[in-house]
Amino acid sequence: MTVVYRPEQIKAVHQLQSGSILAGGVGSGKTLTSLAWYLTSVCNAASFKKGESLAKRKVKDSPTLYVITTAKKRDSLEWEEEAARLGLSTDPACSYTGSSIVVDSWNNIRKYSDRKHAVFFFDEQRASGSGRWSKEFLKITKHNQWLMLSATPGDVWMDYVPVFMAHGFFRTRSEFLDEHVQFDRFAKYPKVKRYIGTAKLERLRRSILVEMPVERHTTRIRKTIPCKYDKKLYDQVVKTRKDPWTGEPLRDAGGVCRTLRKVVSDNDYRSDQALKFLKSHEKVIVFYNYDYELARILDIAESIRVPVSQWNGHRHDVLPDGARWIYACQYTAAAEGWNCITTDTVLFWSLNYSWRVTEQCEGRIDRLNTPYSKLKYYFLESDSGIDKAVRKALRSKQIFNERAFFPLS
Repeated sequence: MTVVYRPEQIKAVHQLQSGSILAGGVGSGKTLTSLAWYLTSVCNAASFKKGESLAKRKVKDSPTLYVITTAKKRDSLEWEEEAARLGLSTDPACSYTGSSIVVDSWNNIRKYSDRKHAVFFFDEQRASGSGRWSKEFLKITKHNQWLMLSATPGDVWMDYVPVFMAHGFFRTRSEFLDEHVQFDRFAKYPKVKRYIGTAKLERLRRSILVEMPVERHTTRIRKTIPCKYDKKLYDQVVKTRKDPWTGEPLRDAGGVCRTLRKVVSDNDYRSDQALKFLKSHEKVIVFYNYDYELARILDIAESIRVPVSQWNGHRHDVLPDGARWIYACQYTAAAEGWNCITTDTVLFWSLNYSWRVTEQCEGRIDRLNTPYSKLKYYFLESDSGIDKAVRKALRSKQIFNERAFFPLS
């Protein structure tokens, strides 16, 4: 079957170079676009012919392609399936390039830090901050060609630091901090007050970003389902800073916020609203944060006798099929690496702190090949301070800051 590329994909292939960030919305075709760049620009094994497809030719001794992606996408074999459509294989003898494609997860990135003269695709931005993945990313980019693929490249400028360092824009993280970050002197923790010289940072970002817009046939409709909560219990936690179930003191802002979130989302009020919703919708993906929320989802599914599958740190069930189902997905585990075109409905049991994660979750059903034109997203929310503050951060495309919300004296 011939792969047909859209004009914006072909334009992106021509703009890409080693070190680029290919930025396209979820479902925009970043996988096939990056593979076309590998075939045409790296291996010289293909070129675009008249029309919008690739004319391929066999070559030898091309560099191995390594794809570092999420565990879910690795296990789904999505990359291998898309590569096979273009004549690429995990077996060099079966590949147009005479080399193999290796797909693995970010958890195993250290295995490949000694590779040289290869090509790496970093699928979804994980090389942010100063952790282990970022350090291995910087080792790899010194000796190999590479691309980064992401629907949402960064929440804040700090997320770009490893990529900027890989390009030599900054020698160290400290150099970036000294030049572009002003910290709040009065905060009790390292809190960014503002970024300095953002015009330069934007110029640097534009120099490596290849954007691939896509005209969608879908419209996203978002609705809030109001949920009551125990206000007295909520106020008690704020006043005493103690866990109301164990009596243990809450020693940091994170503990207070997690407890407040449990107060507003782990109760019968929210379960009742979810029950009404799930009884009236046949196929629903439900995103949640915590195990106690999952327990309530499972109880509801059992009570209405609807089959339920899960994707989280405990279970990796495949996407369900049939006339009626619930797919319970933990935000962090299931935000990326899978698609669904058999439903138009997503329910969010509680809000996630990150707008980028939320966008990724919404994108699971917003695919170019979905038969639906209107996609519906429902959010269970209370009018509590914690829910309002998280929603405000999401609207501003910021990560909710627990210590800013509940500073401890």
